[in-house]
Amino acid sequence: MFVELPQTLILMTAGAFLLGWLLSSISSSLSSKTKAKKRDPRDDRIRSLEAELRVAQTDGAKSKDDLEKFEEDLKETTVGLERRDYVISDQQAKIEKLNKDLKDSVLKTRELRTELANRAAESVHAEAKIREVETELSVAQASTDLIATGVLDYKFAPGEEETRESDEDDGQSEFSEAVK
Repeated sequence: MFVELPQTLILMTAGAFLLGWLLSSISSSLSSKTKAKKRDPRDDRIRSLEAELRVAQTDGAKSKDDLEKFEEDLKETTVGLERRDYVISDQQAKIEKLNKDLKDSVLKTRELRTELANRAAESVHAEAKIREVETELSVAQASTDLIATGVLDYKFAPGEEETRESDEDDGQSEFSEAVK
């Protein structure tokens, strides 16, 4: 099947192949050492920028997570502040209403005290008038009792009778005015 080739030819071919492989690996290792020394600085810069990019992307992802967390906290805080503002404004409205009610109550109390003082003064005046009238009435009653019993007997002169009647009329009119 196969063509029969001399054995020396096969060994030479194998040896040449091995020699080629050996020479190519030596030359590639020598050239890689020289290439490593002659490496382009832009490649190093590209590699460092790629590394910085990966670090920045990682930091950006962390920052996004932190930002979302802070936004949620901000929303919660905003809602809490709105609730607190509502409670504060409601309490201020209640305080204003209570202050107004208190002022109205104080004014009403002052009015009632003034009215009570006026009524008390009127009551004192009325009581004084009543005592005065009672005193006059008791004096008049005592006088009439004394006159009726005859203890008091006035002797009148003929011209004095007329003045006495006019004095009695004046006393009766004063008494009727005091009773009114």
